[in-house]
Amino acid sequence: MEIIIKEDYDEMSRCAAEIIAGFIREKPNCVIGLATGSTPKGTYKELVRMHREGLDFSEVRTFNLDEYLGIGIDLDKPYDKDQSYARFMYEELLRHVNIKKENIYLPDGRCKNPDDFCRWYENEIKRVGGIDLQLLGIGGDGHWAFNEPGSSLASRTRTQVLTRQTLDDNYESFYKRAGIGREDMPHFAITMGIGTILEARNILMVANGRKKAEVIAKCLEGPITSQITASAIQLHSGGINVVLDREAASKLQNLEHYMHVEKFKSSLC
Repeated sequence: MEIIIKEDYDEMSRCAAEIIAGFIREKPNCVIGLATGSTPKGTYKELVRMHREGLDFSEVRTFNLDEYLGIGIDLDKPYDKDQSYARFMYEELLRHVNIKKENIYLPDGRCKNPDDFCRWYENEIKRVGGIDLQLLGIGGDGHWAFNEPGSSLASRTRTQVLTRQTLDDNYESFYKRAGIGREDMPHFAITMGIGTILEARNILMVANGRKKAEVIAKCLEGPITSQITASAIQLHSGGINVVLDREAASKLQNLEHYMHVEKFKSSLC
């Protein structure tokens, strides 16, 4: 696991975008797992800038981690009030790059049979050869995607009841700003499982801010536990990059060692 510590959010975002861009340049038809939330916004902004400078998304395929159950978008039609994660991805990245519509895979929150859809989604990931790089954030209680505390570390794509903390966090980030009442928030979601995420060949996790410092320390240096589902990162056998700003890294016990390793590697480049 390589833990990269940058000075601030902007540096963290540029670093994460460079890692993703490196995969695209090396394998133009790579499969990338995408995450939503405030943390990756800067990363997507950097990727859009790189696209304008020549980064080609035309053969890239993407799979999103999760979606609220009961809402979603049609990428061919305009929308205003939809607070779906599909809309977030469209606004932050997808409409700004030359990715093909048929290469975009989004959990369908409007599906009539969620269980059937979840099985289909799993099969589609396998059909394209698996995910080459999975981008991840981390929730305030240490969850990945909508894998709430107590989720099985072997779980697959499925429906999930959202915890009160997740509802509160997402209300502040998405619904309150849109003038939508708390009572109108979805309480269920479709999410990739922890087992699904761990099958990605490479993982890129990003986190910023002092509010994430304690949970980052538990995730990376604490015991592996279903109560902090992101701690499953310690089980991943492929390539792992964790990119943090200084505030998010501030409670890591081995902070000095991680910074020493990064400095040593930089001197070899």
